[in-house]
Amino acid sequence: MAVLRVCYVYFATDPGVLAMTIRTRLMLVTVLAIAMTMAAWGWVQLQVFDNILVEQQARRLDELADTVGTYYEYFPTRRGLSALDMTLKDHVQTDASLARIDLFAVEKGTVEFVAGAGRIAYEWPENTVAAAIETMKPQYVSINTEIGPALGLLYPDVSEQDKSIHVVGIISFSQTRTEILGRAKILLLYSSVGLLLIIFIVLFVSYDWLIGRSLRTIIKTIDEFQEGKYKHRIHLKRQDELGHLAAHFDDMAGEIEQVLAHNLELTEHLENRVQEETLKVVQLQNQVNQLQQLTAMGYLTATLAHDLGTPLHSIAGLARLLLEIEHWPADVNRKLELIVQQTQRLHTVIQNIRRVTRPPEPHFEAITVDDLLSETLPLVEPMIQNMSIDIQVQVPSDLPRLHVDRYRIQTALLNLIQNATEALSGKDKGVITVFAVLDAASQHVAISIGDNGPGIPADLMARIYEPFFTTHTDEGLRGLGLAIVQDIIKIHSGHMEIDGKPGAGTTVSLYLPVHEQATGRQ
Repeated sequence: MAVLRVCYVYFATDPGVLAMTIRTRLMLVTVLAIAMTMAAWGWVQLQVFDNILVEQQARRLDELADTVGTYYEYFPTRRGLSALDMTLKDHVQTDASLARIDLFAVEKGTVEFVAGAGRIAYEWPENTVAAAIETMKPQYVSINTEIGPALGLLYPDVSEQDKSIHVVGIISFSQTRTEILGRAKILLLYSSVGLLLIIFIVLFVSYDWLIGRSLRTIIKTIDEFQEGKYKHRIHLKRQDELGHLAAHFDDMAGEIEQVLAHNLELTEHLENRVQEETLKVVQLQNQVNQLQQLTAMGYLTATLAHDLGTPLHSIAGLARLLLEIEHWPADVNRKLELIVQQTQRLHTVIQNIRRVTRPPEPHFEAITVDDLLSETLPLVEPMIQNMSIDIQVQVPSDLPRLHVDRYRIQTALLNLIQNATEALSGKDKGVITVFAVLDAASQHVAISIGDNGPGIPADLMARIYEPFFTTHTDEGLRGLGLAIVQDIIKIHSGHMEIDGKPGAGTTVSLYLPVHEQATGRQ
């Protein structure tokens, strides 16, 4: 009960026990194991002790039975038996531990009662008596009397004089043995409870020294590690299981720290690469925009030069013709010379503007279609980020390299994709398809930009190449996209095809020479 009370107090006051911690399980398993061991050991000890007491009692009964048998052997007469009967009665009366003494004789195979005295009435079982006579060995019988438990002995003996067999039966009370065993059980119970209580207290106190402190150190380090303090280690100098656990954790933490450092290095390197590639994309965008602006300005300048050149030449020619007439007043002649000078000045200004806005000389190089598109398509994302347009790319991996000026071709592709996005404006689900095929006959690669827009009416197909022709009514510099593309393709000795039907979308294909065919022709 004391152990149960201590266990109850411990469980009720320690919330960690309710969660069945290692300490709780260790103490419960240890106490239960010790209790079961002590119970088994105590049972064995009680059995041994009981056997010792029985042996002592049996030895006393053997001595008494031997005395009675010896007396009967030497004094088998009537007077001797009468004296023996009186002696047995006196002996039973004086010895409170004796319950009964009987003497049996075997004559002609029949067991006959000779003498006896006792405190209780008892009839010996015939089979037990027969077994004792047959085996000629003492037979012990446990007997429950009205007074209490007792031990019975049937002691067979053979007379040395006439070789007759007689049996002495003695019953001795076992109350003393029972009392001794009861006290031994109580003593064993109290000693076991006390020992279990001491073991429980020792386990309770020594747990913190053996396991608790080291376990708290391990848990604290793991919590700090989870908080991002990857340099913390346990450093537990123990050679037991907790020491091995701490060593393995330290090794694991070191490897994790190395992996995190490597990942951080890779992340920084990746960020630098992203910044570099982003800068390249921005520079490429700026170059393409500049080239597109120069091309547009070139067309605009060429148009202005054409529209202004003829009137200026006419004005200058007429002024020179007038100067050939010699009868003009001096002030008129001066004004005619100024007209000629100013028209020449305007012509020079126009030529200078054309030289400034002329795109740079093309720089041809060998480039794959994949590389060309991978540099161009990222520039399209700002155009379609707020539109419901999906771009699908279908390019075979075995296409030959092209011999092109990458910036001019990117300008051409961007113009075509911009036209496709404008055609898809307002459409719920627009699709722009970019695909490339090899025309083996002409050794050209066709890069096509298709859309699922409204298409091009037949009456407008003939005018779509004209500069400044557009179907848009808003203000701005429009109508130069396809003209610029056509001019770029001509520079590359290629050609352009447009397939557009009303309601079936539009596909523009750019045929560009492959690298081997172009360099061989040069």
